[in-house]
Amino acid sequence: MRVLRFLILAAAAAAALCSAPAAAQTTLRAVMHSDLKIVDPIWTTAYITRNHGYMVYDTLFATDAKGEIQPQMVGKYDISGDKLTHTMTLRDGLLWHDGKPVTAEDCVASIKRWAVKDTLGQKLMSFVKDITVVDQKTFRIVLKEVTGLVLTALGKPSSNVPFMMPKRVADTDPATQISDFTGSGPFVFKRDEWKPGDKAVYVKFAQYRPRPEPVSGLAGGKVAKLDRVEWRAVADHQTAMNALLTGEIDYIESPPHDLLPVLKGDANVKIVNYNPLGNQYTFRANHLHKPFDNPKIRQALWYAFNQGDFLKAVIGDPAYYKVCKATFICGTALESFKGMDGLLESNFDKARALLTEAGYDGTPVVLMHSADLAALANLAPVAKSLMEKAGFKVDMQSMDWQTLVGRRTKKDPPAQGGWNAFLTAWVTADILNPAMAAFLNASCEKAMFGWPCDAEMEKLRDQYARETNPARLKAIAEAVQVRNTQITAYIPLGQWVTPAAARKNVDGFVTGPVPVFWNVEKKGR
Repeated sequence: MRVLRFLILAAAAAAALCSAPAAAQTTLRAVMHSDLKIVDPIWTTAYITRNHGYMVYDTLFATDAKGEIQPQMVGKYDISGDKLTHTMTLRDGLLWHDGKPVTAEDCVASIKRWAVKDTLGQKLMSFVKDITVVDQKTFRIVLKEVTGLVLTALGKPSSNVPFMMPKRVADTDPATQISDFTGSGPFVFKRDEWKPGDKAVYVKFAQYRPRPEPVSGLAGGKVAKLDRVEWRAVADHQTAMNALLTGEIDYIESPPHDLLPVLKGDANVKIVNYNPLGNQYTFRANHLHKPFDNPKIRQALWYAFNQGDFLKAVIGDPAYYKVCKATFICGTALESFKGMDGLLESNFDKARALLTEAGYDGTPVVLMHSADLAALANLAPVAKSLMEKAGFKVDMQSMDWQTLVGRRTKKDPPAQGGWNAFLTAWVTADILNPAMAAFLNASCEKAMFGWPCDAEMEKLRDQYARETNPARLKAIAEAVQVRNTQITAYIPLGQWVTPAAARKNVDGFVTGPVPVFWNVEKKGR
């Protein structure tokens, strides 16, 4: 009996040890800029969903710290002499989270689904004659005419990112959200632990094979040094900050700028500027419905707005923002102020005159207001104030960001649950040129929500995509900028940066336009 009891106790102890690894695992708890409610990074451009995508999925190519495109899932890449045939072979050892090998067929299906939704993908496909599977690991893109967009598109760093998915998932209609979240990236999404409003959980994919190169931006070896990552939904910023200060969480992606001095003053917290290129605020009008179906009424916005009011209301500290009228970002090769004279200076007399000329009849502007994100919350109230001073009637409707993300896809009239306008932010990596800037897509039904329709803009964007001489690109970009002031696809409202905050025992953060958690390690508490 003693021996039997000993064996039973030994078995129980062994079972306890086998069930205990969770306590010994390295777990990082993060508060991201938004709660995760939508998990299809092709269906939406929302950055929280993009961030989720980088946890779970991998890409064929990736953008490194120098802004150059490097192979990621691709092991071998060949271009024909006439530059019309691009042949790509996957590297060895790529597996889906269900243990099945990644195939060329999966990648072709993923590219096709992504290209339906993404602005740069749409432009790339206008040059593509065919995409064919050569063998299990190789596929070929054949062009109708030469373009430099192939690697630029497949290696684009931000929304929509061309993430690779199993064919059965990629075959989902692009207008329908996926329900299978199998990826091949460094972390596995724990669907059974996902509780919107509470947390999203990711665990290390033990069979992921990183590239041998050191990490550089979003390229190189994605080494998962954390066993488990938990994204905690904490809506109150003060609560999140207090949790970071006490060590209950390890990381805040986007702390409000007014809390940064407190965080900087704590010996156990550090500020992490992972995205030095920053972001750009934008105003997006819906071209389908009154009053913004009238281009002259949209033009009045350029005279009503000024960037300083928006930046001061949200960011506050000028150390973190820059007034910049350049559509394609100050400090880059395409920086230009052509066509911007007299605009964005709150000339209310000029704005009112345009409204009178256009016959504005007082139709209320349904302005969607994202009230829960610190980086966006004060934008809509500023827009409302400036628009009313210019003579607009504004119906500002407040909601959380995820609700706005869902509603902005609706084409219904504003009185029936649709909308007229909203404000958002793009990371600068998304808007560096006319081909990739999604809000400049003016291809009518194929354009992003807002649905601008302008043949001249599309002609200019095609011209940019065809041009292979870098010296000629800026002139085309300037023409695009001028055309945007005429059709108002969107209005740039200034540049800004926001650093993350982390406990000092967490290190290895990657510099780039997206907060990622490979290469990150946590030591002790």
